Amino acid sequence: MPAIDERPRRRAQKKAKKIAAARELPKTKKKDTTEEKPKGSAFRRPGPRGWLGRGGGQATVVDPVEEWRGTTVQVCGLHPFSIGTGTPMIGVPMGLQLFTGATVCADPISWFQDADLISNPSVFVLGLPGLGKSTYIRRTGTGLAGLGPLPLVLGDLKPDYVDMIRSLGGQVITLGRGRGYLNVLDPGEAYEAAERLREAGKEKERAQVLADAHGRRHTMVAALLTIMRKEPPTDREESIIDRALHWLDENHDGVPVLGDLLRVIQEAPAEVRAVALDRGDDARYKAITEDLEATLISLTSGGRLGETFAHATDVPMLRDRPVVYDVSSIDDSDTDMQAAILLACWSAGFGTVNVANALADAGLEPRRHYFVILDELWRALRAGRGMVDRVDALTRLNRQRGVGLAMISHTMSDLLALPTEEDRMKARGFVERAGMVVCGGLPSAEMPMLTSAVPLSRAEQELLTSWQDPGTWDSGPGSEPPGRGKFLIKVGGHPGIPIKVELVEAERAINDTNKLWHATTAFPEPNESNPMIGLDDAEHAAHEFAAVDVDAAPVDEEGAA
Repeated sequence: MPAIDERPRRRAQKKAKKIAAARELPKTKKKDTTEEKPKGSAFRRPGPRGWLGRGGGQATVVDPVEEWRGTTVQVCGLHPFSIGTGTPMIGVPMGLQLFTGATVCADPISWFQDADLISNPSVFVLGLPGLGKSTYIRRTGTGLAGLGPLPLVLGDLKPDYVDMIRSLGGQVITLGRGRGYLNVLDPGEAYEAAERLREAGKEKERAQVLADAHGRRHTMVAALLTIMRKEPPTDREESIIDRALHWLDENHDGVPVLGDLLRVIQEAPAEVRAVALDRGDDARYKAITEDLEATLISLTSGGRLGETFAHATDVPMLRDRPVVYDVSSIDDSDTDMQAAILLACWSAGFGTVNVANALADAGLEPRRHYFVILDELWRALRAGRGMVDRVDALTRLNRQRGVGLAMISHTMSDLLALPTEEDRMKARGFVERAGMVVCGGLPSAEMPMLTSAVPLSRAEQELLTSWQDPGTWDSGPGSEPPGRGKFLIKVGGHPGIPIKVELVEAERAINDTNKLWHATTAFPEPNESNPMIGLDDAEHAAHEFAAVDVDAAPVDEEGAA
């Protein structure tokens, strides 16, 4: 019998099974709104937090993945689980990126010298009071001290940096009325350095050091005259001062003071009379120098600026360690004195830096870099006409002098609140020329002025204005302003880097600016010799009434005491 072909029958059976399976309707289930089946799959899968439902074990909180930082050599074996940070890692660790939590390292010297991220080793810090501008600079100065550059605080008005410099083993110089003297005619260590350069055969460098010292003294005398008069000295007075200083260098023994300069102008040597153009007439010479003589008399006899600049410097500045000039004893209302002493400290500080650079160029000393801090910049700018030019000259050459520079002010309005448009443009140039601009919380009214000097996106502007809000009404640690310690680091047109500066325990002591509020007033306890101590008015009156001797009191006719 021939074999029967079974293939058609099998195909028919398979087709019948498929038709029967298609006719069976699936049971309807309630749609899961929290977890959807992936398209193209016949199986249910858990959501990102696990199975939802009874016995499912869905996690309500997902712990973040622990992050570890290392070099590409150290973490190369973790690929593909390693990613780039996206923030600079060269310089002083300043804090964490506000949104990603990545560590941010930033300081003007490292970004200029090592990373080549900025073209000028300077930073300008803007922010409302109480949001941590000084804390930011203290972190920068402390970190740079560990990397090599020496912080120089040329005028601490609050004081904000005395504890930091003292903890670094630096020099604290106190100035103020009756607290110390700074001779603006003191060349510092320039004469000593010039002698060392002469012995080393460096005549050109020696001449440069002496010329710099002479120019610095001349500038400071002119600055003091500007503050006293609210206007700069005339060209003729500048020439008289210059020639009188040269005469003192050639004929005076020791370091001269302002009184010696006044005496030279009064005695009228031939060299000084020549530039005064008195034509050989004594009366004409006295008329020409009368205003200059009157201002110098005020500076040397305890006038508006006291005698702080009229005596020999009592504590010379050292160049091999951190230094701070503590001028916190000067009252904030004494704006002229504050501006004068700030300029004098800046002049002395930059003079010391120039001497250090000259000796290092000659190979007589190791090269030192400095981080110069100019706090409360707006006070000096408002002292009088010509002050912007003085500050402008100090801030333009910091790159050539090998120093990093930090300038601090509250708002752009402080820089632009100057009487002339020329001064306002120069003051705005301080921000425009800075290699880094660090902004804290600022009001929205500042944005047009700030964006004219620093490009800021709309999101960056909203971030800065949100940081200027006050804290909550609730007392306690959570009531601090939301913008305290938060800053936006801007470099040119690059997107800003928002950071949060977190203090470590070792820094808290030097960043405590409320020390005077920690201790409460201690009242003496009552004792036998003084039982009235510590009593309020009601207790005081009751004590006096109880002490009346009724038997000895006079009585009236009716016998009432």
